[in-house]
Amino acid sequence: MSSAPDKTALTTLVRNCASELGFDNVGICPAVPATGFARLRDWLERGYSGKMQYISDRLAAYEHPRYVLAGARSLVVLAMNYRTEDPAAVSEGQGRVSRYAWGVADYHDVIQQRLKQLVRRVNEAAPGSAARGVVDTAPLLERDFARLAGLGWIGKHTLLLNRHAGSWFFLAVLLTDQELDYTDSQPTDHCGTCTACLDACPTDAFPEPYVLDATRCISYLTIELREAVPTELREPMGDWLFGCDVCQDVCPWNRHAPLSNETEFASTTNMNPVSLSELFDLDDASFRRRFRQTPLWRTKRSGLLRNAAIVLGNQQASKAIPALTKGLHDDEPTVRGASAWALGQMNDELAKVELARRRAVETDPEVTREIDAYVQ
Repeated sequence: MSSAPDKTALTTLVRNCASELGFDNVGICPAVPATGFARLRDWLERGYSGKMQYISDRLAAYEHPRYVLAGARSLVVLAMNYRTEDPAAVSEGQGRVSRYAWGVADYHDVIQQRLKQLVRRVNEAAPGSAARGVVDTAPLLERDFARLAGLGWIGKHTLLLNRHAGSWFFLAVLLTDQELDYTDSQPTDHCGTCTACLDACPTDAFPEPYVLDATRCISYLTIELREAVPTELREPMGDWLFGCDVCQDVCPWNRHAPLSNETEFASTTNMNPVSLSELFDLDDASFRRRFRQTPLWRTKRSGLLRNAAIVLGNQQASKAIPALTKGLHDDEPTVRGASAWALGQMNDELAKVELARRRAVETDPEVTREIDAYVQ
């Protein structure tokens, strides 16, 4: 029976295997109390989490990695680049999607498959050991541990920054009950006096540096929020259909970020950007077929059509009136309300006629309120 490898041998194996599996950066830190736990609690108390109740429901678990893996002693923090190409120009009738969602697969699925292989290698090398891989779904403050593991610093836009990779990368963590050699260096903050990310945010979602009010963040509004987008935040959403990259696009550290080697993250022809009117032809089954394996699945059909309507309204895309009229008669009140708002942005008699027709049969009070703002 072979003995388990010593700490340094196991660390070397983990690092080499992670590199073989396509991870672009690896850092290792001890499983200690999360340095950002008090900030998380304060952030929740200030109401900045919006409707993301799952965070406060699991608040206690964020305090220490042992609540993710019992007996955890080491965290292997992994980064995988996802930058592929520059965003294409957006024409009327099209919407922008955050870079991380351009590919043919959901990054959770891609990375989880790699993590399973890494866990297997650790278990083979250290029989009887425990290990678990997670990708931003467990109650773990990944960015705090990434900083502790030497992968970068947390920028003023609250994302992890690396001097060589910028912020265009996913984070994942392998937790193990084995002691490993830990990364020595902890990068200092290199944001300096720069406030480009804070100044560029279309919705003023940063009440102060290093603090994000998610309730004003376009990514939250287009992905996490299940109800109507607050009226005052619709116009600032601009062309964003899913997510938002503004704070990363303007960051100087992203100017020379490396390209990803992962084919699953490469842009597909219909995602950079997305044609919006055709989305209103999707029923639940066709929405599933098109988006089930992509990050856009998280919005569900109603969320994506709500977002599409807002973008078309912001563009005052009169050619999209037929599509928005379909949305005005959709089964989902959220879609009907957003479509009503969008039609109300059009300086077009046909849009007013369609709103009046819907008003005569509408029963949902929120949708009725949207229509009444434009139909006298």
